[in-house]
Amino acid sequence: MHSRHELLDAARRLVQSKCSRKPRIAIILGSGLGGLGDEVEDSTSIPFGEIAGFPTASAAGHRGRLILGTLSGIPVVVMQGRGHLYEGHAVETVTFPVRLMRELGAEILLVSNASGGINPRFSSGEIVLIDSHIDWMATPQLRPGGDIEVPNRHGEAYDSALQKVAIQIALDSGFSLAKGTYLATLGPNYETGAEYRFFRFIGADMVGMSTVPEVLVAVELGFRVLGFSVVTNVANPDQLTKTDHNDVLDWAKVAQDRLLPLVKKLVASI
Repeated sequence: MHSRHELLDAARRLVQSKCSRKPRIAIILGSGLGGLGDEVEDSTSIPFGEIAGFPTASAAGHRGRLILGTLSGIPVVVMQGRGHLYEGHAVETVTFPVRLMRELGAEILLVSNASGGINPRFSSGEIVLIDSHIDWMATPQLRPGGDIEVPNRHGEAYDSALQKVAIQIALDSGFSLAKGTYLATLGPNYETGAEYRFFRFIGADMVGMSTVPEVLVAVELGFRVLGFSVVTNVANPDQLTKTDHNDVLDWAKVAQDRLLPLVKKLVASI
């Protein structure tokens, strides 16, 4: 079995053999949001399966490619899709790409996901800035020596200065960005009415099945992090309607018309 350091070294050497450009900004694109990867110029694309230590991305709407190139003239590394814990991946595997992108030189992480809306003031297809999260994925990660690794949750995970920049860009583009708390569950499931009521009671505005493990590792590594959540369906716990992943992808595609230009302008400004 290879150590994390050995896997990182092998992955870094592979990526740098295909593209020597040092990325400044790392971007993770969630369900249905992979279109931004097609906007990367002078790009080099590497399937996840070719990179040592990377997860497979089997969920619909996740293309499973690492893309290096420029966006708005800025060197970037983009994950078109991600691995999820519910796909059977370990936390170490899901977060390994974040470690690699830091190893490649990235300093800022823009992370996105599709989520179910809990806060009734949101609407389907709306883009929400993540300003905090609730981690319902947390499980003890045992080190080889048997010690329990406890993630450091102190401090500000989502960069407030970057949030201000994103809010201003959105306003200049003719729309507003709300802020919200993202709750991450292991999944894969869509919530019951009782769960929606409880999540709202404890302060969640949207719920999904990704992002938080990546953010925790990113903060540990010194990334400045900005998170976007696309609300794909707003739940009424008293009148729940059936939702499937195709609905999620459809609403995510609607949101891309605003999210893609927003991210391109954001990258240019930071």
